[in-house]
Amino acid sequence: MKKSLLAVALLAAPALVLSVDASAAEGVSYNYVEAGYVASNLEDALDADGWGLGGSAAIAPNFHLFGSYNSLELDDIDFDIDNWRLGVGYNHEISQRLDLLTRVAYERYETDIVDFNGYSVEAGVRGAITPMFEGYALAGYEDGSDFDGDFYGRLGAQVKFNQNWGVTGDVKFADNDTQWFIGPRFTF
Repeated sequence: MKKSLLAVALLAAPALVLSVDASAAEGVSYNYVEAGYVASNLEDALDADGWGLGGSAAIAPNFHLFGSYNSLELDDIDFDIDNWRLGVGYNHEISQRLDLLTRVAYERYETDIVDFNGYSVEAGVRGAITPMFEGYALAGYEDGSDFDGDFYGRLGAQVKFNQNWGVTGDVKFADNDTQWFIGPRFTF
């Protein structure tokens, strides 16, 4: 299952590269804040949903800091899972509308019973496909001293209403878990 999800993410990357439109808005911004609905569909287990916050800030032409916080509650059970993610990313411009992207992050999961610490690494592409639509495809790996390592694929997109406001969505396909996020994004 892990290998097939990773293969899907890697196969989607060339499609994103090939679909970049010459009339797309110049560049993608790494300065944004977002909030929205998050859900996790665990295979052979209970599902969870809740809310999340995230953001990114460019600190140099090719580097950005990013972070997120998600608060999930398992369905039908009074059990909470909070996830913190803080990291640094490197973006290499291939064209004015397409970047190669690599990211490294510290991951922390806090539950009502025990806390877990780990890390994640991701690599892929992010680009402005049209003036009002951008997307990304990433392949990643997360591991930690407190949980087993897992490969995953991540696909995301943003529909822009104007230069600053849009709606963004993100889906992470892991071995036994599909996580997704949807909500408004403010780009500055």
